[in-house]
Amino acid sequence: MRCLAVLLLLLVGGCSTQLDKTGRATTTVDAKYLLKTEVDRMADAGRQQLVDGLLLVADKLYRRNPRELKKTGLVDRQMAISRLRQHHKHGWPELLGARERHAASLAFAENYSGDRVAALMFGLLTMVDAAFEYKSEFYMLDGLNEAKLFNTARNLEIAMWKLAHDRDGQGQLFLLSNELTVEQRNLSFEREFGRLTGLLDFLAKVVADRNGRTLSRFGQAVATAFFLPVGL
Repeated sequence: MRCLAVLLLLLVGGCSTQLDKTGRATTTVDAKYLLKTEVDRMADAGRQQLVDGLLLVADKLYRRNPRELKKTGLVDRQMAISRLRQHHKHGWPELLGARERHAASLAFAENYSGDRVAALMFGLLTMVDAAFEYKSEFYMLDGLNEAKLFNTARNLEIAMWKLAHDRDGQGQLFLLSNELTVEQRNLSFEREFGRLTGLLDFLAKVVADRNGRTLSRFGQAVATAFFLPVGL
């Protein structure tokens, strides 16, 4: 239902109606929308939703793991989130050139001393970049690969599993996320990851249909899986 609502908004997003001096309603269409298919508009909106959703998760992780924010040397969470939003414009020397799955894996590496939130979220954000062919806007001749979208969805599932289970040598979780105690029940991380995974799976299916291919979900033991390749 959520995806259907997004589609309906996309279909009318390129039109605007205004009243002229005589009180008549006139409708205009942005020329760029004439070069876009419904799938293109879904890709535009879907990519933005994914980025916004991941930044929301990053903010929540910094709230739950203030020690990671201190490692950044930044004043507050807003600055850390802004850096992630502009991740393609900033250098990340602490990641030593790692991107996508390689960067995300650092968040759960015993010997990594940097900001684990940034490593995980930079990794996931660059996976989204790769899945959408490093573009933020799509037109008729632009193509997407359903396998990249599918693998990114699986990587979000893997990230959620690792957040809940991967621990350091002292038995402590590398990063705190969901909280299930007698006093506190917080599943907001799981819900947001689930929403983003569903969106990616929906887009993967739409793209596969447009490309005339069948998208088959293969079995994978998330508990033992490494992050899957997307672009790298």
